[in-house]
Amino acid sequence: MPNERLRSALLAKGMTVQQLAETIEVNAKTVERWITQGKMPYRRHQYAVAAHLNVSVTTLWGDTRAVETSTDLSKAEIVRIYPHRHMVPAGLWREMYDRAKSQVDVLVYSGLWLSEDPLFHQLIKSKVSANAQVRLLLGDPECAAVRQRGIDEGHRIMDGKIRNALMNYRPLMASHPEIGIRLHDATLYNSLFRADGEMLVNTHVYGIGAYLAPVFHLRRLPGGGLFDTYAKSIEQTWEGARQVNEHDYEGA
Repeated sequence: MPNERLRSALLAKGMTVQQLAETIEVNAKTVERWITQGKMPYRRHQYAVAAHLNVSVTTLWGDTRAVETSTDLSKAEIVRIYPHRHMVPAGLWREMYDRAKSQVDVLVYSGLWLSEDPLFHQLIKSKVSANAQVRLLLGDPECAAVRQRGIDEGHRIMDGKIRNALMNYRPLMASHPEIGIRLHDATLYNSLFRADGEMLVNTHVYGIGAYLAPVFHLRRLPGGGLFDTYAKSIEQTWEGARQVNEHDYEGA
């Protein structure tokens, strides 16, 4: 039976059979058999194809072994779990971002504590100077999701916290306009802090502040899927977010 999932993933990526074959160093006729005859590749080739097409192994080959292996890989992506954010070592955030070479992302409502850290400001300045992509996503202070999050945490000051964070970042935005800062109206189930293939996932729990909620330290592994699931939500939120304007600072 033909593997239409592999065929579709190849077309979506805009790659030819020949290009994929050359990328993973196999014969083009072998790739053709994977597609037209549904032949099962060796395990190493399954993960190589999935990584290059940016899909999970189980999407392309849904056999039981692939599911079990993918599950094991996802577990392996978890470096450590912290019961509360305040238990995360203070230096880990900076160390993780310092290791980043190409991508620094922050997806939060306010992240006020991070905006108040002068060492974090210096760090992201150095990253953009080294041509890394830096994106800071804060909640739109006037959106319904922000108001509700404040209520859920037992206060109604989330919009003020966001405006304070914006004021903290304002000199940074003026001196380094290449740093991307946008406001989103998404309902966040996690605050996400990404540095290349590492990420800290600060879960949101109803009724308590994020500093009391668990944090997962993840490291991306090809074929694992857990890291990429969270990374995709950053991309989707960024695409739907808007630029900061002067009105957003009012009330800070």
